[in-house]
Amino acid sequence: MKRCHLAYLACGAALVSAGAGAVPAAAAHQTLVVRPGESIQKAVDAARAGDTVLVLAGTYHESVLIGTDRVTLRGAGARTIVRPAAVKTGKDANGCAKNGAGICVIGTKTRNVEGVTVADLTVTGFARAGVFGMATDRMTVRHVHAVGNDTWGIAQERSTRGVFRENVAERNGDAGVFLANTIKEEAGAYDAGRTLVEHNRLDDNRIGLTVRRLRNVNIQENGIRGNCAGVFVVGDENTPKAGHLTVARNLVLENNKSCPKTARLPALQGSGIVLTGVEQTRVTGNYVRGNAGRSPFSGGIVLFKSMVGATGENNRVDGNMLRANAPADLVNTDTGKGNSFARNSCRASKPAGLC
Repeated sequence: MKRCHLAYLACGAALVSAGAGAVPAAAAHQTLVVRPGESIQKAVDAARAGDTVLVLAGTYHESVLIGTDRVTLRGAGARTIVRPAAVKTGKDANGCAKNGAGICVIGTKTRNVEGVTVADLTVTGFARAGVFGMATDRMTVRHVHAVGNDTWGIAQERSTRGVFRENVAERNGDAGVFLANTIKEEAGAYDAGRTLVEHNRLDDNRIGLTVRRLRNVNIQENGIRGNCAGVFVVGDENTPKAGHLTVARNLVLENNKSCPKTARLPALQGSGIVLTGVEQTRVTGNYVRGNAGRSPFSGGIVLFKSMVGATGENNRVDGNMLRANAPADLVNTDTGKGNSFARNSCRASKPAGLC
């Protein structure tokens, strides 16, 4: 691991100019370089707020736990690969490894960890999530390949103002991207503080993107293809109710894999964008094509009461282009009040008259 001071100078220049006039180390943000065979976690543990941990191309068998504000963990691109440890972790393993995840950004019950960035690497083969954040504020995940993890590619809970941009999440066992209030208890929706999910490619997962019991999230300009379901926005009877979201300008294509039922959901196949038990959500400007199946959630854009019977209210579906979805382009089986459909380009709806 090499520590390089970056106070308006390139890393290489700093190494040869440590004489008179150099910026004091305490005042400089630093880059800690990790090479194959070295420990990413040791570099992260040594990092201070504002520092960057740069992981060179290679394969690293470990889980990494970040709890320091404003640390950037950056690889050299997809050739920087993080995989599970080659041997089972023991009692000394960090909490991320014990939870079966690859890279974790974790705050506490009373304080969010702020401003952490994870970027430019591949994370694969983990039992839980490739990248997982909990109790974070302004966590950014960008240019990450989250591939072949058993549960989620990239996941976040109980967090605010997250940014998920230009990632690839594919072949993960559950959702490519999973955002939730909390997964361990029943609770009302959490205000995610304008969390942004944009320009990602979410392919061949069980669900491309799941947003569960959250408010204040923007989902825009993603490519979502070949999952069992494309976008799943989930609410229920708890208060505050999930919703106040935007799903806009996404490409949602041929999400026709067949996935068996779970304890929470029936079998999934052919679902484009599904709203279930949410309110005040706008679905607009999306191109939704070729999503076809026989699940209760099948169709292009589907409004469905939640699995506990909570209805959706005051949702708006407008300005979308839908083609060749089955059983219909627009499906509304929700009996909630105030849901509306306007200016959509489509050929078939259930009930008739929504196009």
